[in-house]
Amino acid sequence: MSAGDARSAAARVLLRVARDAAYLSRALDAELERQAVSDVRERALATELAYGVTRTRAALLGALGPFVPRGVEKTDERVLVQLLLAAYQLLFLDRVPAFAAVDAAVRNVRAERGPKPAGFANAVLRKLASTELRVSKSEAIVSSVPVWLRERLTRDVGEAEMRALVGATDGEPPLTLRARLAVPLPPSLDALPRGRVSPLARVLGPGDPRKLAGYSEGAFVVQEEGAQVVALALGVRPGQRVLDACAGRGQKTSLFSEQLGSGAELWACDVHPAKLAELAREHRRLGLAPPHTLAVDLGVGAGNLPEGFQRILVDAPCTGSGTLRRRPELALRLGPDDPARLADLQRHILETAARRAAPGARIVYAVCSVLREEGEEVVSSLGDLLEPVPFDAPELVEVLGRDTTRIRLLPLAHGTDGFFMASLRRR
Repeated sequence: MSAGDARSAAARVLLRVARDAAYLSRALDAELERQAVSDVRERALATELAYGVTRTRAALLGALGPFVPRGVEKTDERVLVQLLLAAYQLLFLDRVPAFAAVDAAVRNVRAERGPKPAGFANAVLRKLASTELRVSKSEAIVSSVPVWLRERLTRDVGEAEMRALVGATDGEPPLTLRARLAVPLPPSLDALPRGRVSPLARVLGPGDPRKLAGYSEGAFVVQEEGAQVVALALGVRPGQRVLDACAGRGQKTSLFSEQLGSGAELWACDVHPAKLAELAREHRRLGLAPPHTLAVDLGVGAGNLPEGFQRILVDAPCTGSGTLRRRPELALRLGPDDPARLADLQRHILETAARRAAPGARIVYAVCSVLREEGEEVVSSLGDLLEPVPFDAPELVEVLGRDTTRIRLLPLAHGTDGFFMASLRRR
């Protein structure tokens, strides 16, 4: 895969993100897999281009705008993607000569749209290159976040953590695995650096973790470190009746399976049957007995979900504002009314799940958002049903403290993505 092919791969990914609302990370993984790209440097270039353009899109459009009289947003989408890729290289990648970035874009536009659009792209990019405009990449990332979202993030976590959350700090967020409780890691993985807050986390280098020794044998789970903390915070004990109310693909559910051991009752719910099918496959890979599963929309009702659970995790759907450094495409899709809209859904899910808990049962409410509309305000709205109680997870005492009932995990403070967690008890 040459540099030109890396650029083409990034262009295809950016088109999928724009056209199909695809997740950037999944679209990129699929494209690199389709092209059988294995070289670390080549994968890194395609990744830099796809993520870089997404994170700095508004700044790139602003830089191109003066040279497109009819409006850069009105440009044909395939031509626009090539302009954005070239602009990113011109402004932020010093190792790429300007003439090479321009020529590659013009060549690709000519191949896809013909000579006239190619001439247009050539004129625009040569004008941009001639300005010798230089922009701070970190400031371009911050300025590309919608103003409303930037202001709310700063309000709730401060300027420094806001910048870290949107990816405006040095380095990419780490990829982590979760060690199994009773399955030894291969020595090469056990020797990896430990995480900062999860005792089970190991920090991986670049590459596809599914190709590491031990993956096919179920020796570890690929899971972000903050998500590991969310699961551990529930404090599951052997023999308890446990519900993972918004289980998704089941990384947290698999930890509960390990903690409970045989003979316990574990339920996993999700609104998407396809995710529950992935959960079952993951349990098979890990050699774990599958939990009871139920496809149900807890925002509407509990369906056939039984009662009497002793521990419940409600990791509710949210804006994902705590994951922007990994999922920068979310900033392009969220609107200022989304936090309140999702908070209403979160309240319904939490209340429905809590009413399936036994009196005195422990519930952890979590979202991968740091906005208070989706955190404190949701919890306080259900004070008649739920009361705060300190977290009950001995392995996390150093992180959570002994009397803590709620916490935000943050990139600078904890080395994780952004999460809000609250420990609650059914009245």
